[in-house]
This record gives sequence, C-alpha cells and structure tokens, in this order.
Amino acid sequence: MLGPVILAASRSDRLRRVVSAAPVTKPVVNRFIPGESVDQIVPIIVDATSKGLELTMDVVGEDITTPEQAAAARDAYLELIEHLKALDLGTRAEMSVKLSMFGQALEGGHELALANVRPVVEAAAAIGTTVTLDAEDHTTLDSMFAIHEELRKDFPQTGCVIQAYLFRTEDDARRLAAAGSRVRLVKGAYKEPASVAHQEKPEIDKAYIRVLRVLMEGDGYPMVGSHDPRIVEIAQELARRAGRKPGDFEFQMLYGIRSEEHLRLAREGHRMRVYTAYGTDWYGYFMRRLAEKPANLLFFLRSVLTKN
Repeated sequence: MLGPVILAASRSDRLRRVVSAAPVTKPVVNRFIPGESVDQIVPIIVDATSKGLELTMDVVGEDITTPEQAAAARDAYLELIEHLKALDLGTRAEMSVKLSMFGQALEGGHELALANVRPVVEAAAAIGTTVTLDAEDHTTLDSMFAIHEELRKDFPQTGCVIQAYLFRTEDDARRLAAAGSRVRLVKGAYKEPASVAHQEKPEIDKAYIRVLRVLMEGDGYPMVGSHDPRIVEIAQELARRAGRKPGDFEFQMLYGIRSEEHLRLAREGHRMRVYTAYGTDWYGYFMRRLAEKPANLLFFLRSVLTKN
C-alpha cells in the first residue's frame, strides 16, 4: 500500500529537499547508488567485471527543464563511454538511458531526445557496446518505441525496456520479440492509473510471466529484470522449454539488492548484468527503489531510527 505513496513522493520538490537534507540519507543512498562521478564508478565496474558480472550503467537524473540540461546529460554519457573505452569491456558494460534526460518532455522533445541520444548510441557502438532505452511512465512510451525503432536502423543492437504491469505490454512484446532485438522486461516502477496498468502484485506477477513467455519463445534476446526468486526460477524453466542456453538470455538486477544472488547466477554460467546508477541527481531513482520493495523502505527507516 505504501508503494503508490512513495511514488507520488518521488515527484514532490518539497520532499526532495527534506530527504536530500536529512543527514542519514546519503549513507542509505550509497547502497543503491555507489558514486556521484564517473571517476568514483570506474572501480565499481572493474570489481564487478572481475567477478564475472556484467553491468548496465545509468547516469541518474530525469527532471530536465532546458535544452542545455539535456545536452549536459548527453555529454555525461559520452564521458562515461570514454572511460569504458579504456577498460575495453565490450558488451560486459553497456548503458541504460532515460529519454526524459535527453529532453523528451521539452518542446520538440521527441526530435531533441533522438538528436541527443544518437551520438551516445553511436559512441557506444564504436567501443563495442550498446545502449538500452529505459521505459518511463506510459505517456512517454510511444515516443520511446519510435526512437528505438529509428536507432535500430543503424544500430540494431539497441535495446529497450517493457513493463509488465501495463496492459499494452504483451502486444509490445510480441512486436519486439524479433531476431536481433534486445528487450528487458521489468515489473514497472512508476505510479500508473488503473486504466492502463495492473495495480495488484498477483496480477502484475501473472502478467510478467505471460510476457516473459512471449520473449523466451520469440527470436530476440530477453533480459529478465527481476529480483524475485520465483521469477528467476520460472525464467530458467521457460528458457529451457524454448531451447535457450544460458548465453541466449540474461538476468538483470539492481546494484545493492540481492548481491549474493548476482554472484550465484554468474557462477552457474548465466549472464548476470547489474543495473548500476551513479550521479548527483539521485532522488527520483532512490524513491522508486524504496517503492518497489517493502524491505528497501524498512532498510531506510531502520537507518533513520538508528541515527536519531
């Protein structure tokens, strides 16, 4: 029940100021966001890949209000790519981007976002890696999918994200599950109305499994974004039934959540990619992590009580 409340809070400027100013916040945020600069995040990348893990990197930040901020977001990813080039990791370290950071919500936002994200996708391809377009709230998805389709004309390895709780997603999955596609399936972490999305966890879980089956039985490359042990087991079984080997799909989990499970899956021979965010504009990302799982909220509240 607290999830929708926290998601609403993620859009509150007043609560942003309160949470950001609380002395206890920063140590807790570090659980999910291990650095603010690319220099701080490079050792995290090196350590994770040395353990057999893969990563998708996210420079946090969404509330872009000017074209100049959108250009700065683009440049932050280009700086990251320069550091990844030196590490020579190929697809073991890719990037995830939110088109809202690239100006999608501004006037002429669709064209602006495409113009800003294209150089990032191009630079990623030049060092042997790729980019995945993150899904945001349902009002942005038609634009995101159109940009994804446009980018794939020149960079077919460009991935995208679909969200199981949306009613539209099963149809989107059928369309996207084509040869050469890369599709990450997540449950969904935005506050969506009942007119477009399932609201109850059992229904979301059922939808997730239906969509996952579509992806596993398709010709693309599924990316299973879930920490749920039951979903992980079902994904392995669906992959087996579809004739997929461990390298024919991958698991993705967030940095700071179920870290031992990351390592276990990697040891078993699965591709295990850790979604690793960094940057200073962490509030929206952090609040969605709290909303996704009661244990995350309890962790935060326990830290607050301990520090007081």
